[in-house]
Amino acid sequence: MKHMLRAFYTRPLVIYLVLALVAISTAAGPAEAMLLPVSSGAASGVPASDRSADLATVQKTLESKELRQKLLDYGLTPEETEARISSLSDEQLHHLAANLDAVQAGGDALSFLLGLVIIALLVVLIIYLLEGRIEIKKK
Repeated sequence: MKHMLRAFYTRPLVIYLVLALVAISTAAGPAEAMLLPVSSGAASGVPASDRSADLATVQKTLESKELRQKLLDYGLTPEETEARISSLSDEQLHHLAANLDAVQAGGDALSFLLGLVIIALLVVLIIYLLEGRIEIKKK
């Protein structure tokens, strides 16, 4: 253990880890939360939407086999789904139709893969710096 503390790579590794921690902690923006006022669409500045266009967008999304199966798994029949969608207000339906594109079915795979690559590179770097000398001792 004393040899590792005196090794040539200890100081640069510690500096790198500290700088990485500072960079990661400052990259996140501040979190903000507030209550939204309850008001009608025209008074709140939300433009008037076409209910039939929004309904068509939602219906097109509901035609997907995966989504239909997931709704059935939750116990919603197609008739119940139609009834619930038709009971939405114009504002709620517009909000649903506008945000359908933002929904990701499987999550963000790109950032997951990028994280795996960074972890793999760090492991390879540590093994390279240790020159393959990884010792595990039992007491």
